[in-house]
Amino acid sequence: MRFAFNQEQFQEMMKEWGLRPKLDLDKIARLPFGGFVQKKDVPLIRDTFSRHREELQAAIDADPTGEGFIKDMFLCELENHEYSYTGTSEDALEALGLSYEDVAANPKLIHGLELAEKECQLLQDGMWM
Repeated sequence: MRFAFNQEQFQEMMKEWGLRPKLDLDKIARLPFGGFVQKKDVPLIRDTFSRHREELQAAIDADPTGEGFIKDMFLCELENHEYSYTGTSEDALEALGLSYEDVAANPKLIHGLELAEKECQLLQDGMWM
């Protein structure tokens, strides 16, 4: 999987793959946000993403209270998506493949998200040690 945001990056990507930029377009597939993948790799990528979703769900299921993995999962994504600046968890949830409805339907997720949001606030305030 590669990303190209202009013609020069696209040509470099194709060169790295050993493909011709104008003649081998049938050998690649476009992904959202400037992503590309060789069609021959689609099954591998699909299987990898599926495995990642299963591993994430297993880790969520293994956290009995939301105070372990779940809180850390949310904290990581909140920090990655500048929660302390934006004050919204929407982008973090989207990155995890969750909606507000998903979180609201699961007490462990609600608790973990609340803990992570509080920790982000404490970190921003310089009170977390």
